[in-house]
Amino acid sequence: MQTLDCPEGHRHDSGLRGQTGERVWEGSLRRIPLASSGSISITVDHCGSDVLVRLNGRIDVDSSPDLRDCLLAILSEEPLPGAIIVDLAGVPYIETSGIATLIEALRIARRHQTIFRLQGLSGSALRLFEVTGLVALFEASNNGQKVS
Repeated sequence: MQTLDCPEGHRHDSGLRGQTGERVWEGSLRRIPLASSGSISITVDHCGSDVLVRLNGRIDVDSSPDLRDCLLAILSEEPLPGAIIVDLAGVPYIETSGIATLIEALRIARRHQTIFRLQGLSGSALRLFEVTGLVALFEASNNGQKVS
C-alpha cells in the first residue's frame, strides 16, 4: 500500500465550513459556492503533482454532491494531477450515491490517464466495495495496486 503524506505547508483545506453556504478551494483549485450538508468534511492536500483527498464523515445522498464537486474541480485543473488518492479512513458509512460519485471520478481520471486510487477502506464501507465487486474495479485501474 502506498500512502501520500504531505509535509506541512502543502496542505489545502477545502473550506467546508458546515452551514456557511460557501466552500473555498485554496491553492490552484477554484472557488465553488455551495451549500454544505455538514455531514462530511473534505480536506485536499497537494503534494507535488499528486492530490490527496481526505474524507471524514458519512457519504450519503446529502454529502455526495459536495464530494462530486470537489473531485470534478480537481479533475478540471490544469495541469491535471498525476494521481488522485481518496482517503476513506474517516468514512464509517457510504451510500450508493457516494459510490457512484467515486466511479464517475474514476472514469474521468482514466480518460485523462490520471491515477485514481482509494485508501483507508475498512468496516462496512470495505464490505460494500467487496460485495459489489468494486474493489477489483479500482484495483484494475491502478496497475494492480491494492485498494486498502
